Amino acid sequence: MPIHSIISEKAPQPVGPYPHARRVGNLLFLSGLGPRERDAAKIPGVELDVQGNIVSYDIAAQCHAVFKNVRHVLEAAGSSWEKLVDVTVFLTNMKADFPVFNRIYCEYFREQQPCRTTVEVTALPTPIAIELKCIAVMD
Repeated sequence: MPIHSIISEKAPQPVGPYPHARRVGNLLFLSGLGPRERDAAKIPGVELDVQGNIVSYDIAAQCHAVFKNVRHVLEAAGSSWEKLVDVTVFLTNMKADFPVFNRIYCEYFREQQPCRTTVEVTALPTPIAIELKCIAVMD
């Protein structure tokens, strides 16, 4: 069974040696995606100090940006939002951010609702508060 790597020209560049997604048969596995923008130093919804530490963040802005990045990768692979079957969500502050995240998530997944797991992590590889890991099906 062939395995294909997918790189989106619209999603942010990976922070390590990995593709945005890999297709195996009719399954598409997305690498973890955050709210960063391609070729941009500023991260949506994040204010950093001169040392690069998070001063403040807007979880709503980050949620919208990360969903946009997931769409970019799905489209680059020839899939779509409606074909997501599983979403793993990583939040750095579950208590403060989950209610906002869940409200926005419901806006994006009104009709089609993939399986979902949400976990709190101490940190993510870049100064962000949310990252998504997704699986989608392909035609």
